[in-house]
Amino acid sequence: MSEGTRQETGAGAAAGRPGKRVRADAQRSTDALLTAAAEVFATSGVDAPVRQITAKAGVGAGTLYRHFPQRTDLIAAVFRREVDACAEAAPALMAEYEPADALARWLQRFAGFIATKRGLSSALHSGDPAYDSLPGYFRQRFVPVLSTLLDTAARAGAIRSDLELDPENLLRAVANLTTPADEDGTGHTQRMVALLVDGLRYGARAPGAR
Repeated sequence: MSEGTRQETGAGAAAGRPGKRVRADAQRSTDALLTAAAEVFATSGVDAPVRQITAKAGVGAGTLYRHFPQRTDLIAAVFRREVDACAEAAPALMAEYEPADALARWLQRFAGFIATKRGLSSALHSGDPAYDSLPGYFRQRFVPVLSTLLDTAARAGAIRSDLELDPENLLRAVANLTTPADEDGTGHTQRMVALLVDGLRYGARAPGAR
């Protein structure tokens, strides 16, 4: 390689690094804002002052508005991120636990997601068109995940295979079992979801059993 080529290559690499750093910094800022906003929304509601979010994230208000010009942009982004985290927990559970346990643990995770997102839920049902796509996103992410969990458990004989469960209806049923996370709300929800899973297991037969 010639000296000129080496100099050109080095200059190109140096020119590329700042851009990568900027992108990495921007991603860290976005992640910090979304994490902080999720925590603040859970404790103070979606109308909490912006300064609470920026202080917890360790960034300035300008950074927040650069990434999320409207509050609705931030709320929608938090919702999608939390939905993704819940949906993406399923494969890890399936790899670690037997099918029925993976199903039960994921339904408990989903119930916890619903119980702690009531503030977000009220915003999403406010009629603001900024949120119109989110119910579809919810179904798009959760219905296939639960379908896979149910099918896997049914094939293993861990739950009844004759129920013809509609995953969307089951998600709605679990959501209806959740109560606000005060007093014994969390414990009550966990017990109710456990009873629901016990009902799915009742009468299950292993493959080949009569």
